Amino acid sequence: MTIRLLSAALGAVLAVSGAVSAQGLVPEAQVPTGQFTTAVEVRPILQATRANWIAVREYEGKDLLYVTHLMSWRCGLAQLRLSINGGPFQDWALPPCHMGTNAPNAITENDGPIYIEGPLGAVQSVVVEITYDDLQVETAEFTRPQVLMP
Repeated sequence: MTIRLLSAALGAVLAVSGAVSAQGLVPEAQVPTGQFTTAVEVRPILQATRANWIAVREYEGKDLLYVTHLMSWRCGLAQLRLSINGGPFQDWALPPCHMGTNAPNAITENDGPIYIEGPLGAVQSVVVEITYDDLQVETAEFTRPQVLMP
């Protein structure tokens, strides 16, 4: 039941944000911009901060699964996918970067959700798969104790 609820919550987030599948991804040129908008720039940061890719927060009787850190470095990513509790991978739509601004990776109120919610205790494990914009893929697996916020 909890897996279905989380899956439904993630599905709702993805429907609202307009997720697309990995089909048709094309590698982007890897010219450093100095604004952390390419895989060559964000990969070292995301590799060094892998433990912070996601977080789970218990709040008002619910689990909130955050992807804020990955959203903050999304300009070098082509895709974000999550598998919760061994369920199927689902795409999490990444909003466009704010190119032409001094902070292209900024998260604005129009960029969609940074978390999904489920019943308290529902999130026991999460596998995160990121595809960089050069189409290299990295995966990380987390258990609840590893990502539970105090």
